[in-house]
Amino acid sequence: MSECTHDCSSCKSNCSSRKPSKEDFLKPMNKYSNIKKIIGVVSGKGGVGKSLVSCMLASKCAKAGLKVGILDADITGPSVPKSFGITERAMQDDECLLPAVSENGVKIMSINLLLEDVNSPVVWRGPVISGVIEQFWSDVRWGELDYLFVDMPPGTGDVALTVFQSLPVDGIVIVSTPQDLVKMIVNKAYNMAKMMDVPVLGLVENMSYYLCPDCGRKINIFGESRIDETAQELGVPVLAKLPVNPQINKLVDDGKIYDVECDELDEFVSVLAGKD
Repeated sequence: MSECTHDCSSCKSNCSSRKPSKEDFLKPMNKYSNIKKIIGVVSGKGGVGKSLVSCMLASKCAKAGLKVGILDADITGPSVPKSFGITERAMQDDECLLPAVSENGVKIMSINLLLEDVNSPVVWRGPVISGVIEQFWSDVRWGELDYLFVDMPPGTGDVALTVFQSLPVDGIVIVSTPQDLVKMIVNKAYNMAKMMDVPVLGLVENMSYYLCPDCGRKINIFGESRIDETAQELGVPVLAKLPVNPQINKLVDDGKIYDVECDELDEFVSVLAGKD
């Protein structure tokens, strides 16, 4: 037996010192899909509007002429189909699941598209949920996409680990709100991304302020924003500060997220579209 050089890249032995690389865990894309970039939308806790940001980014990218899809990885709390007004169930051919397509061309795959009753709870253990996420990646005929947005469940559990390990994620957007817990919430998501060697593209603060329709003054309903100082400490940009807007809520409830006007995300979408 030859002496170990500690250079695993040129060694074919399967010894105990060999560490698996990130590529060893990746699930292959099927031959019917060609996705250029994958962006995860994450949060350290629930209720911050992560799915809203995912859907608005996808809609704005579609308006910018990009081919876009959303993989709804929030298996126990899916909301993406409703935001786009999609009620029909997903179809399949002999080889693949077929994503639903919104009126504006956004391709969507969500567990709600597979359930007979969208109100039925998904009471599954972590490994089963992780398996579904992998199927949404490898068994769906996504076709040609410029961007696939992955709407993640809150936290840093099984699904986040599955997505980061199984999909070639190019970067993540962290969504938070202006509360005292923001630093801890953002740091959890940021640190997990760093552990998994996934770039953090930036932060989005949702419910950042309310714009008074009478005087135009910004009212900090949930307290002063701390997102700028948090972003500076982490060395990442603040991509947008989104207002509290009842009109946005109504459009989402009506399945018309494509009609949402939100200029705050325009600069980031321009970067994604290669226009900046």
